[in-house]
Amino acid sequence: MAELAWLVPVLPLASFLFISLAGQTVKGDGDRIGIAAVGASLLLSLAILFDVIGGARVAADMVWAFFGSIQLRMGYQVDPITATMLVVVTLISFLVHIYSLGYMHGDVRYKRYYAILSLFTASMLGLVLADNFLMLFIFWELIGLCSFLLIGHWYEKQDVGYAAMKAFLTTRVGDVGMFIGIMLIFFHARTFQFDGVAQAVAAGDFAGAALAVAAVLIFAGAVGKSAQFPLHVWLPDAMAGPTSVSALIHAATLVAAGVYLVARAYGIFAPSPTALMTVAWVGGITAIFAASIALVMEDIKKVLAYSTVSQLGFMMVALGVGGYTAGIFHLVTHAIFKALLFLASGSVIHGVDTQNMHEMGGLYKKMPVTFWTWAIGSGALAGIYPLAGFWSKDEILLAAHEGGYTALFWILVIAAVFTAFYITRATILTFFGQPRDKKRFDRAHESPATMTVPLIILAALAVVLGFANSPHTGWWFSHFVYFDHPHEAAASPFVLFWATASWVVGVGAAILIYGLGVISRRAVIDNLRPVWALLKNKYYFDELYHLVFVRGTVAISRIVGWFDRVVIDGIVNLVGYGAAKLSRATGEFDLDVIDGAVNGIAVLVRSGGAVLRRLQTGYVQSYVLALFVTVVVGLLVFAFGG
Repeated sequence: MAELAWLVPVLPLASFLFISLAGQTVKGDGDRIGIAAVGASLLLSLAILFDVIGGARVAADMVWAFFGSIQLRMGYQVDPITATMLVVVTLISFLVHIYSLGYMHGDVRYKRYYAILSLFTASMLGLVLADNFLMLFIFWELIGLCSFLLIGHWYEKQDVGYAAMKAFLTTRVGDVGMFIGIMLIFFHARTFQFDGVAQAVAAGDFAGAALAVAAVLIFAGAVGKSAQFPLHVWLPDAMAGPTSVSALIHAATLVAAGVYLVARAYGIFAPSPTALMTVAWVGGITAIFAASIALVMEDIKKVLAYSTVSQLGFMMVALGVGGYTAGIFHLVTHAIFKALLFLASGSVIHGVDTQNMHEMGGLYKKMPVTFWTWAIGSGALAGIYPLAGFWSKDEILLAAHEGGYTALFWILVIAAVFTAFYITRATILTFFGQPRDKKRFDRAHESPATMTVPLIILAALAVVLGFANSPHTGWWFSHFVYFDHPHEAAASPFVLFWATASWVVGVGAAILIYGLGVISRRAVIDNLRPVWALLKNKYYFDELYHLVFVRGTVAISRIVGWFDRVVIDGIVNLVGYGAAKLSRATGEFDLDVIDGAVNGIAVLVRSGGAVLRRLQTGYVQSYVLALFVTVVVGLLVFAFGG
């Protein structure tokens, strides 16, 4: 079955094309088509996973183009990490497709939503299957485009459009660095293929400072997509999109792509201590930074958003300290329990029509299925035994401890305390206590089966999945997905104690403050007012970026405008004045000719801009046609020009 892996992304791609072109001709505007296509991809992915577990490995490619004497190849590969990610992506996408039947019912752009959802799934699956950096980058940009469209689904709302644009532009910053890194890799290794680059590194043809710089530039792309510090600012704002979208792109696909990129390119990271330390410390700073902000958020989705940023930091630390398997395993478990939490938050929002937790309370009575599934997801996130998060988080702590990264170990322990605190706080504010908005509580209701069944499935997985890499299964996952050689985590009472203590302290403190009221929440805020204000304003990063990049750009524009009006025009007028005096004295210069030349240049530039502006129609069809014509012309040049 592994030979049919190319079909996995093709099925949702075909679904996208059908829904886009003929979705209105079938019942539900093609939503069932999307579900069936992703469901088929899931079944095929499961078959591929079992095939790979049995030892199957597949690699297939074809010559795409030539660069001098160098062949540029495009293809796909199937190995353990590929098979694992295929199942994770298709499973979460399939459940989100089903969940959306209830959550997006009646939406004005229902067909468009399902079409883009299918394209997004296809793009992520293509990224996972890619066997070279160039092909991966193509799909990398496609998922960026799809995330822009999905986050901005309700684009008529100003804040939604702003959030979509912010996500698109912020991630582009990292993508520029990533593209430069890919070109640097090609310059030294003379290939884009992952295995070819690995061979160049092993042979010593690609080493030293060049290798470190290339790895760090590749990591820049991961920093953008996985919302790592300092490019984290887009992800919390992206919560303005539909919650079902948040569950997909902020749990299992878009943000996971950055971690997958580092794991897939680990062959250029592992030989470079500088690159690994960069990954580890950026991850560590992100983990504690984002977790601290989540402590004070009032929006239930923004709590989960900052939680996602923090947990991605945990994964980066794992990869940076050499815990390859630990990082990938946490990527898998996090995808499950964070998708569960996002979908459960969507169920809450669907029932009470608000995202502010201070307007909720007592909802466990009205929404029992949502509550119990949320509780399981929260326990997994906090790292409570025996839920999935316990095993994967402890693996990361163990990797940091074993590697001698003492500072990073304690940073992660503190971040784990914050994690347990903020998710317990969110649980208490949402589901316990007296209703703080009686009208919303009275009309609260459990979500339909299309929304609760995916919650139950994910909750069940959050309970059992962690055992895949535990002593109960002989550390099976460590022997399946690894870099260089399998690594079994040796038991460490020290790490186990602090891992357990982190969630006990976090959960206990949240219960004392928000559950029992033994410690006054108001007193805590008043005594820590400067810290509370700093966290509430997210360390003022949005304000800082607005000051530097937005207002800074405006300031530069004004300076350039002043220079043009005063300096350039002054010089032109001075030259004109001198030419006029010379003309009157000698009769050799015509002032009208000089004036006409200066103004003519301005008219030429203005006219050229007017012509070029007509090419920017805003219609995708026009751009696709232009792309098609360009490709055809390029192929003709290759065919007839050699």
